[in-house]
Amino acid sequence: MSSRASQALARPFTLGSAELPNRIVMAPMTRQKSPGGIPGEDVAAYYARRAAAGTGLIITEGTYVDHASAGFSGDIPRFHGEEQLAGWSRVVKAVHAAGGKIMPQLWHVGIQRPAGADPFPEAPVVGPSGVGLNGEPGAGSPLTLSDIDDLINAFAEAAWAAERIGFDGIELHGAHGYLIDQFLWERTNRRTDAFGGDPVERTRFAVDIVKAIRERVAPDFPVVLRFSQWKADNYDAKLAENPDELSAILTPLADAGVDAFHASGRRYWEPEFPESGSELNVAGWAKKVTGKPVITVGSVGLDAIFDAASLAGKGAGVESIERLLERFERDEFDMVAIGRALLADPLWGQKVLEDRQRELVPFTKDALVNLY
Repeated sequence: MSSRASQALARPFTLGSAELPNRIVMAPMTRQKSPGGIPGEDVAAYYARRAAAGTGLIITEGTYVDHASAGFSGDIPRFHGEEQLAGWSRVVKAVHAAGGKIMPQLWHVGIQRPAGADPFPEAPVVGPSGVGLNGEPGAGSPLTLSDIDDLINAFAEAAWAAERIGFDGIELHGAHGYLIDQFLWERTNRRTDAFGGDPVERTRFAVDIVKAIRERVAPDFPVVLRFSQWKADNYDAKLAENPDELSAILTPLADAGVDAFHASGRRYWEPEFPESGSELNVAGWAKKVTGKPVITVGSVGLDAIFDAASLAGKGAGVESIERLLERFERDEFDMVAIGRALLADPLWGQKVLEDRQRELVPFTKDALVNLY
C-alpha cells in the first residue's frame, strides 16, 4: 500500500512541455561554488544527486543575466558567456541522466548590489527609482528607459539560451526585494512613467520580460515566476495587502505568459490573509486568483523557520510533513519546493516517498558550507 506522502507527492505533473515525475521541487539556494561564474562538475553532481533521489524538478540557484550590475559575487554562476553556458549544459545532462527535470533561476539583484561588488566592480548599482528596501533615497541610480530595454533583452536572451542548451523551462526571480520585485513593490518603485504607478502599472517591467521571453522560446516552454511578500531582512513586508491587490499584481503576469507561480513564504502552514477567513497560504491565494499552477515553499520538513539565524548556520530538526499533505489533499497547491531540508539530505525525496521519514537528516551549518 502506498503511503500518504507518496499518494500526494509521487503523482506526475505536466507544466507546459515539462513532464515532471513528481511534485517535489528543489528550491533555488545560492551556494557561491562556481568560480568565474562557471558551474563545474561538483555543481552538476550536487544537482544530479538530488534528481536521482526523488527530486522531480530542480530549480537552480539564482544565475546572473547578462548585465554588469546583475550580481555581487564572482562565485555565483552566470547565465551568459561561452564557458558559463557550457558548464550549465553539463549540469542539464547530469540531471536528465539522473531522471530529473531542471530550470535555471534568472536573476538581477538591483539595488541590493553593494557598490564595487564582483564580478564587475565598476558597474553602477541600479534600480527602479534609486530607493532602497527601507524607503531610503540614494540607493543606486534610477534605470533609464534604454537601461530597461537592455534588461528586458538580457532576461529574454537568457531564457532563449536555457531552451537551446536543454533546460526544461526557466524561473524568473521576482521575489525577496531583487530587481523584478523592486518594480512590483510600491516602496521601491516611485516611477512616474509607464513602469510605475498603481499595482497593475508596476507590473509593466515583469510583464514586458515575460512577453519578450515568450517571443523567443517555444509556446509550451515553461516560464515560472517566483514572488514573495517578504523582502530581504524585512519579513513583515507586504507586496499585496489583500487578495484583490494580489490579483491585480499576478493576473497581468499570468496573462503575459507565466505558466506557474512559485510563491515564497517563510512558513507554508500560515494563512496569508487571515482577515479574509481563509486558511489559504500565499501559494494557495496565487492559485485562486490566477488559476495557474503554483509551487509552495517555506520551512518544509524542519522545526525552525527560515530567518537570519538559519542563514547564519543555526540548525533545525526534522519536522513532520502531515500539515503539508493535508493541504495537498485539498489541492491548495500543485508542487512543493524543499530548501534547507534538501541541502542537508540529498535523499529527502526518496526517503519521504518511501515512507522513511525517520531516516531524514537534520539541517546543520555544514549543509551551507559544503556541496554534497
